[in-house]
Amino acid sequence: MYVTVKKLPVKGLTSFLFLFFILLSSISVHAQTAEAAKNFAECRACHTIGGGRLVGPDLKGVTEKHSEKWLVSFIRNSQEMVKSGDKEAVKIFNEYSKIPMPSHPALSDAQIKDILLYIKNGGKVAGAGQAKEKSNVKKTEATETVSAVEHNLNNQREGRNNLGITALIMGILMLLSLIDLIFTHYLKAKWVHYIIVLSGLWVVGEWSYDFATSLGRQQYYQPDQPIWFSHKVHAGQNQIDCEYCHFTAETSMHAGIPPASVCMNCHSQVKQGKRTGKKEIAKIYAAIRKNKPIKWVKVDNLPDFVYFNHEQHVKVGKLDCKECHGDVAQMDQIAQVNDLSMGWCLDCHRKHKVQFVNNKFYAQYKALHDKLKAGKIKDVTVKMVGGEDCQKCHY
Repeated sequence: MYVTVKKLPVKGLTSFLFLFFILLSSISVHAQTAEAAKNFAECRACHTIGGGRLVGPDLKGVTEKHSEKWLVSFIRNSQEMVKSGDKEAVKIFNEYSKIPMPSHPALSDAQIKDILLYIKNGGKVAGAGQAKEKSNVKKTEATETVSAVEHNLNNQREGRNNLGITALIMGILMLLSLIDLIFTHYLKAKWVHYIIVLSGLWVVGEWSYDFATSLGRQQYYQPDQPIWFSHKVHAGQNQIDCEYCHFTAETSMHAGIPPASVCMNCHSQVKQGKRTGKKEIAKIYAAIRKNKPIKWVKVDNLPDFVYFNHEQHVKVGKLDCKECHGDVAQMDQIAQVNDLSMGWCLDCHRKHKVQFVNNKFYAQYKALHDKLKAGKIKDVTVKMVGGEDCQKCHY
């Protein structure tokens, strides 16, 4: 899959949200509300609360340095304040290399104040000590899970390969046994031939079934990418929200692959990785300099005759990314975890509930509403509103 990369102006490089939020990978994220967490999640890689300056300023104490009214205005449109000549806005703009902060007209005053409250609390909520201890426990568990996730993928992939090798060996033994049983009669104990033939038929049958059901699918597919990119580092350690990079997941059929300009929001400042040095990050700079797209390899694929819409599942269905893609935050190199078969999708439709009550979209389903009121059913699943109809997924 190809991504269009636009040449970036040196002085006008867009950065992450300038004034607030976030943490180094060692700090647990606890917003005042779930909505606030989503609003600031994309910016946590460039700011700390008490951890020092990164791409943007350290946010510790920022609510004491400036009035709430000023902060709300600055966050909503910092460049407008810079152009108006506001002394503090101009000072911050010049101090941080004149990197403009994108405006955020969609954020309400209440949303911004909610995030400012989080910053004022030092990135902690009530019971901060306990929260920190729980965070450390979760991080330990996550570290243990990392090897388990990747180890399981390797085992599954190797198991499939070993089954093929075993089937080949058993097929040869079965053929030799049949030849001896019918023609050469070298081995007098016929029961040995019967055991070999029956065992061979079972193993070859098992491999045939696995091979036939995997046609057109690519479970455990794990291609090499043009740049060594670790989801474990970005989504796991740095806790960058999936939709910061895959920003069309809620508005489009496809989740999208980020252009190099999105990478540069961080890597204009972060130019060296702890594990990969400068080599891999330099490839991003090269792509921008040459104005050529990075040729990322798509991992999760469906047959051409299958219709799947990310917006429908992510925004409306409220599915978490890991339900389909696995726990990518524990993977260095991404692999297709699930087989994405029709049976797998239908199982999901049969168990997932829809937001049925108080939803005008489902007002036409009068029979289901009557059953709910009568207590005949407790919930409505995707299956019950057409989730098993062939035309829903096939053209």
